[in-house]
Amino acid sequence: MPEPELNKQNEFMIEKIKDRPVNKKKLLKRTMITAAMAVIFGLIACFTFLILEPVISNFLYPEEEPQIVTFPEDQEEMSPEEMLADNMQQENQANQTQEAAGSIEIGSEQINEILSGIVLSTENYKQLYSAMSDYVNEISMSLVTVTGVTSNLDWFNNVEESMHQSYGVIIAENGKELLVLTDFTPLSNAESLTLTFYNNVSVEAQLKDLDTVTNLAVLSMDLVELSKEMSIDNLPIADLGSSNLKSIIGTPVVALGNPMGVGDSIGYGMVTAVISQQNVADTNYKFLQTDISGSQNAGGILFNLSGEVIGIITNKNNSDMKNMVTAYGISELKKRVEKMSNGRKAAYLGICGVDVTKEAYEELQVPYGAYITEVEMDSPSMMAGIQQGDVLVAINERKVYNYSEYTTVLMQLDAGETVEVTVMRQAQDEYREMKFDIVLGEM
Repeated sequence: MPEPELNKQNEFMIEKIKDRPVNKKKLLKRTMITAAMAVIFGLIACFTFLILEPVISNFLYPEEEPQIVTFPEDQEEMSPEEMLADNMQQENQANQTQEAAGSIEIGSEQINEILSGIVLSTENYKQLYSAMSDYVNEISMSLVTVTGVTSNLDWFNNVEESMHQSYGVIIAENGKELLVLTDFTPLSNAESLTLTFYNNVSVEAQLKDLDTVTNLAVLSMDLVELSKEMSIDNLPIADLGSSNLKSIIGTPVVALGNPMGVGDSIGYGMVTAVISQQNVADTNYKFLQTDISGSQNAGGILFNLSGEVIGIITNKNNSDMKNMVTAYGISELKKRVEKMSNGRKAAYLGICGVDVTKEAYEELQVPYGAYITEVEMDSPSMMAGIQQGDVLVAINERKVYNYSEYTTVLMQLDAGETVEVTVMRQAQDEYREMKFDIVLGEM
């Protein structure tokens, strides 16, 4: 009897343990969940990297901010009293020198005799024009040709590209970009912009900002990209001169770019008149008219003989002399171009005005300031309650004595800023002070 029990035990011990059957559906489900989680984790990681990478890179390798672009202000001319005093001082010094050394008087007959001995020959003219040619070659290095490309579809849906050109001048570099000022009128519909320098190097550019009143634009290009094509150690940056001198009429000038309606043309002449632009809100632009006979579609840059830019040529000629080359005076543009170069929007108040004359001040007791001739519809000034006939005398307690000073003060403010505007309003036989808090708009 014991033997059967032993056999049973042995049989029990030799039984095989079978593996649990695999559930293929469950395994497939877990595999898909794992793969999905991996994909989701990867997407989250990529998104997090994209978000944090600029922050980390900027922390480890901080990017320098562009330098602020500034242009020198016009030097104030001497008043007639100061000029008279200076001339008297110089005359006194000259008289003292003559008395000390003994003066030699030269009569008119002697002067005429000396001048009659001076005869200009063709060689003198050759030297004159050769000197002007050398001067033009020097200043033209700061000029650039701006080419805009526009794509259109013809009747058969074929793409046609048209090219338009304008001429600009290099005005500044801010450590990151090279900046060019140009008339944007021929380029208004351009899809891409290319700048060509004096050495025939061409680089793509971007529109940085545009002044819709004058249609002048500031274009920019990356200095790193430019350095791949040409040396940027000594960039030919032009100097901005002054067009606001009292003696500007009669100043010799050179027109470069497209004054004759043909690219790379040139014109010599002088400034013959200064024309103020009227009925344009918050601006005080002036036109310099020359005696250079050119194209009605002229463009380019106006230089004086000191190598300074004094105007940007435009075809917006308001006079009846349509073929005379006309340019925007650079003095009134400087602050606007400065803001455009630094990416700041011009403030907008919305008034047109003129200066209060001495006669109006003395005879009609109109206070000195910017006399408001028009208030633009729905402008910040109209919404605040400023009216035609008011005289603006201060902004943020800074005195304003004429319309030019008003535009200068406004150009130093930013859009969105709240300012206190003080005006004098006529009430019966006197002018009474009124103050308005106004949020400046964007031009």
